[in-house]
Amino acid sequence: MKPDFGDTFSNAKAYEGYVGRWSQLVAHEFIPWLNIAPGLTWLDVGAGTGILTQAILQQAAPAKVIGVDLSREYIEFARQQVQDDRVEFRVDDAANIASETLQFDAAVAGLVLNFLPAPQQAVNTMTQAVKSGGTVAAYVWDYRGQMEMMRHFWDAAIKVDASAAEADAGQRFAIANPDNLRSALASAGLTAVEVIPIDVPTRFQDFDDYWLPFLAAQGSVSKYLRGISDDTRTALSDQLQRQLPIRDDGTISLVARAWAVKGIK
Repeated sequence: MKPDFGDTFSNAKAYEGYVGRWSQLVAHEFIPWLNIAPGLTWLDVGAGTGILTQAILQQAAPAKVIGVDLSREYIEFARQQVQDDRVEFRVDDAANIASETLQFDAAVAGLVLNFLPAPQQAVNTMTQAVKSGGTVAAYVWDYRGQMEMMRHFWDAAIKVDASAAEADAGQRFAIANPDNLRSALASAGLTAVEVIPIDVPTRFQDFDDYWLPFLAAQGSVSKYLRGISDDTRTALSDQLQRQLPIRDDGTISLVARAWAVKGIK
């Protein structure tokens, strides 16, 4: 289940400034919605910088959480950020964990499925990892719609560079859609599948607070920005400043929507 963006997931600190701060808000809405009893075991697939693992610890009173990710840099960052005896972070593929005799009560993935070349395979692996009656759940950004900071970015990019349409996350990530998420869990044999939107506020102090994290971004944005000229990048910045709802005091208030899905084995 290796991500398909090469070395674009290697800077944990940059990720935190880009979307980690907003993912944290979603995670704290996501965990209570799962309604999982305390004292159980969790698998965090694509644990990254530890955002979702930390929310589990704070809100679900787990007995154990194993967080796995293929990025050594992210896992090292997570180990520094999340100090708890109930947690074990591993640089590993979730498929290897699922093949172990240990079975989990819940397997979750935050902002991961769309970056995998085979999201259905990932859901199948998560399903394999949980016990009968266990929960499989995930959330992904609504790239095509109400993940506004990214939607503004791609809309502006397409205006100044028509080729950006090919990189547009809203077009590329088919799994980031409520119907496709529901179908993926149902296809894995899960029951009682539910999908909900989780909306969180994204408030930027000024344009730089919005724009500069994109320049160090991780994932598809990083791949696109590395491939364009300085002139195109400047034109994109100018277009965003015209397009964003910048208030008189310079602040920018947007909404970030994630689609959350869960099902029972």
